[in-house]
Amino acid sequence: MAGVKRPAVSNWERRYPDYPAPAVPQTGSAPERFRAGEVLAWLSGRTVPVNALRPGEPMGTTYGDRFRAGLTGGRAGGLLAVVRRLTGADMERVRGPVPLRLYLDWLLYFVCCAIVEADGGAAGREGFDRFARECAVPEEKYPRRLPAAFQELVDHSPPGSPEEARQAFDLVLGLLRDAEAREGGDFLTPPSVSRTMAGALAAVQPAESVPHDPYCRAGELLTAYLDAAVAQGSKAGGVSGRTPRVRDLRNVRMNLRVHGVEPDLQDLGEGPLVPASGPVDPPGSFDTVITNPPFGGRLPDDVPPPSYWRYGRARRTEFDWLQYAVSRLTSHGRAAVLMPAGAAFHEGAARTVRTGLVENGVVECVMALPAQLFERTMISTHVWFLRAPRVPGALKGNVLFVAGADLGHSVTRTRRALSDDDVAQLVREYGSWCEAVAGGRDHAGTPGLSRVATPAEIAALDHSLEPVLYVRPTGAAPYAGTDPVEVRHRLGVLAGELDHLHACAERAQTDVNRQLGRYGW
Repeated sequence: MAGVKRPAVSNWERRYPDYPAPAVPQTGSAPERFRAGEVLAWLSGRTVPVNALRPGEPMGTTYGDRFRAGLTGGRAGGLLAVVRRLTGADMERVRGPVPLRLYLDWLLYFVCCAIVEADGGAAGREGFDRFARECAVPEEKYPRRLPAAFQELVDHSPPGSPEEARQAFDLVLGLLRDAEAREGGDFLTPPSVSRTMAGALAAVQPAESVPHDPYCRAGELLTAYLDAAVAQGSKAGGVSGRTPRVRDLRNVRMNLRVHGVEPDLQDLGEGPLVPASGPVDPPGSFDTVITNPPFGGRLPDDVPPPSYWRYGRARRTEFDWLQYAVSRLTSHGRAAVLMPAGAAFHEGAARTVRTGLVENGVVECVMALPAQLFERTMISTHVWFLRAPRVPGALKGNVLFVAGADLGHSVTRTRRALSDDDVAQLVREYGSWCEAVAGGRDHAGTPGLSRVATPAEIAALDHSLEPVLYVRPTGAAPYAGTDPVEVRHRLGVLAGELDHLHACAERAQTDVNRQLGRYGW
């Protein structure tokens, strides 16, 4: 009707017509605005008017009740559904202006609380009391009503099974670490990579072995090893891990607790950002080491060479971690270390370290993985399986090379993953090689995928450990007669090109992340 002014429709009313808009003050401090923006807690106290009730909703229903009704919660087995909603369709509405990382950090804590409390009875109460002592609440300031909102939701939706509990926790943990990575933090090791590394080691290590991760991030490699040990019919006697950030210890403890490791079996503590700055564990301490350390950096020239640099003085951080891992193995220990692909063929001090490792029988297997396995980076990686020098079978010095770069499938346009069959195949390749060595038998490998090379062959290729140089496609001629000088030149050119491309990719990724950050991604 002409001349009649219609009431303005807010953005909230357009997006969420079923829920009243909260009153968010336009002035005041950031904490005050955060408190006012806690939508779910606010909705829980607002009763739906009688003329706005939906069919089946009784009088007295709150808007919070309406939200929870869409979660399939209120019963055992609803935790995963709640988490999916709180990290998906309803996340923006619930968190309001709260920073994404802080929102996920608190959600992770309350999900873990719900899982621990679900044990029930005296055992459940005792477990929760212990959990509360070991895993304090997030220390950062939070919007006043956020914890209450989370607690109200998860308390009504306990997990229906241990598997559902792990899925709910892992979902939030993965999102949290992605959010931290966008702010310059560590990436989580991709699940398929964790299962490959852990499955291979667990298949050949003693049942009572205690895995140690000297840079344990969120504990994903330790929990993967525990799962792999259970699949092998055994159970690890505990776990050990170090992290340079105290705040990460809480997430590691929660992750291990969700996977069934009680606090008295967790040997966790602070560790160095790079071991050359001061290792915390004595040499020969662990029979199983599994780690995804930071790489791509360089130690300052004024850092004195540590005593464990027995194989060369390469100042790249990945070689510092690699030699540190070897030095902490017991006399019959094994390690799996994730390395950048360039470590297999870089010249100079890197080649010196590789030569020393091969000549001392330390390198057991080098396994190439597909590119694009990691979130927000294109880097290619290898898994180096190592053993303590002078163990049975090591003196011969043969090395298994696995060319798995062509495995995997696309998950998104920029992300790949290894399938369960891919993981099982890679685990079998390493396991069968170790069985052959232990039995004193030759190992033929799998044509087109794996092959065993002697120290003489490796020396002829200038101690490059790039699997594709040793594993040729079916029917292709080997590199046996190639001139070492020509190979050295070719590898040098390739190394330079890869370094340049990786630098370009990192710069482009940084720019993309900066642009996405403007939209809260």
